[in-house]
Amino acid sequence: MNFLIDNWALISVALLSGGMLLWPMLRGGSGGGLNPAAAVQLINRERGVVVDVAEPDEYAAGHVAGARNVPLGQFEKRLPEVVKNKTVPLILVCPTGARAQRALPTAKRLGYEKAQVLAGGLRAWKEANLPVEKA
Repeated sequence: MNFLIDNWALISVALLSGGMLLWPMLRGGSGGGLNPAAAVQLINRERGVVVDVAEPDEYAAGHVAGARNVPLGQFEKRLPEVVKNKTVPLILVCPTGARAQRALPTAKRLGYEKAQVLAGGLRAWKEANLPVEKA
């Protein structure tokens, strides 16, 4: 107990730094996904394809410009129909990034080795002031 009392400042700094390291994960930011700037580079330089896994009503309310809608519930069946070329980078998007993260293993299993998730989802895209379309 004396250790805690004598070293309260060091313990506080350790807890604070640990919290700062965990904050992006708790916030839904990067889970190893792409940031919006990297996604734009993939789209422009490598002809990356954006696939929005949101439900049709969410997609209609707003989506990344040029994105194709393949709802998560239909993802495994419809992805090969919508994106035939498995060699292009695939950027998975949803409103927050959570559903896109769930779709990633399925895309990889289907042979889309360059599939990645837009970290933070459509929210991060909008925060970066990038173009959004409405259906």
